[in-house]
Amino acid sequence: MLIVFSVLSLFIGVSKLPITEIHHWNEHQWHVFWISRFPRLMSILIAGVSMAIGGLIMQQLSRNKFVSPTTAGTIDSARLGIVFSLIFFSSATPLVQTMISFLFALAGTMIFMQILDKIKLKDAIFIPLLGIMLGNVISSITTFFAYQFDLIQSMSSWLQGDFSMILKGDYELLYISVPLVFMAYIFAHRFTIAGMGEDFSKNLGLNHKQVVYIGLFIVALMTSVVVLTVGAIPFLGLIVPNIVSIYRGDNLKNSLGHTALLGALFVLFCDILGRVIIYPYEVPIGLTVGVIGSALFIYLLLRRKAYAASY
Repeated sequence: MLIVFSVLSLFIGVSKLPITEIHHWNEHQWHVFWISRFPRLMSILIAGVSMAIGGLIMQQLSRNKFVSPTTAGTIDSARLGIVFSLIFFSSATPLVQTMISFLFALAGTMIFMQILDKIKLKDAIFIPLLGIMLGNVISSITTFFAYQFDLIQSMSSWLQGDFSMILKGDYELLYISVPLVFMAYIFAHRFTIAGMGEDFSKNLGLNHKQVVYIGLFIVALMTSVVVLTVGAIPFLGLIVPNIVSIYRGDNLKNSLGHTALLGALFVLFCDILGRVIIYPYEVPIGLTVGVIGSALFIYLLLRRKAYAASY
């Protein structure tokens, strides 16, 4: 399915690129293919893999199935970092802006994890609601500074994910996520053990805090790169890991590959849907993923309540 949707993505759009006549394409059609369609496909795949794996790591480390970059303030903190870089480092390179956004995303995620440690009642639904509240506070601060420095229009591009503006030369920062995915696979067993609790981890000789910081580093950097390049993609890191855990279990190494593939497939499907639903116009990916993701989120909440009631 991923291969089929990838091929469809390359040939769906306002500019006609008929796959049956590929050997007769003119220079303009090849230009559209290499400058727009191929970069867009690569950015979709990398963003989908990154956000899905980021959500999986956060759920493992927090021991809560409803925690993700969307519900832990990570995305909102990354946005605040972008606005901060626009205010104080307006002439900075995209790489510098990414690092600033990463530091803010890491700080915001660590604040959430610290709050999580202080709470005694770790209800599965209360924790993500707390993260959403924290994210809204951070988002309000971001909006305040954006209004103060007349950056609302600049900030709006990061409020909602959109692949329509991705061109060659605009998406290459996303490749930073590729080694982070391999890094997540290398530390997968450690993340699984860390998710069993600090005492259990220490009894097995694992440096629990070090592993948690590595996990947060991976999640924060992935989130920052995606938000800076394509904008926020809500609920992706929440929905995909939950679906995969239903049939692959909670061992992170066993579910990592499936989570990456399903994350890429889900974003690819939503992007194609957004391109054809009101053709020749386009619905931003943040809207399609948000609508489908929020519906699935509600289903998972109801499913959890029904499952708990049966016992």
